[in-house]
Amino acid sequence: MSNKMYAAVLVYESASSKRGYQPLFEETVTLLAAESPEQAAEKARAHAEARETSYRTAEGDTITWSFRHLVDLVEVADELGDGAEVYTRHFRDYRAYLAVEPLAS
Repeated sequence: MSNKMYAAVLVYESASSKRGYQPLFEETVTLLAAESPEQAAEKARAHAEARETSYRTAEGDTITWSFRHLVDLVEVADELGDGAEVYTRHFRDYRAYLAVEPLAS
């Protein structure tokens, strides 16, 4: 069986030792080569956990980025190249989308 390409939507969360810190969330679309959706999901989680990190700011606070969730995993149907669609999702409530996607407005 040959490898297929999968797009994994991964969400991370930041935390801080700083008092009153508001968490920051990061959503990434990561491409993975795998033989099956199950293998791609395993690789996505391993990749996400390997990206977890902590560091100290110039002010001495500790920032920690943690993997929160594998949101979606889809096979990339297009050949990778100029104009390839690597991830698509559908939704019905555009107002709800705008509420969580500030760059759309």
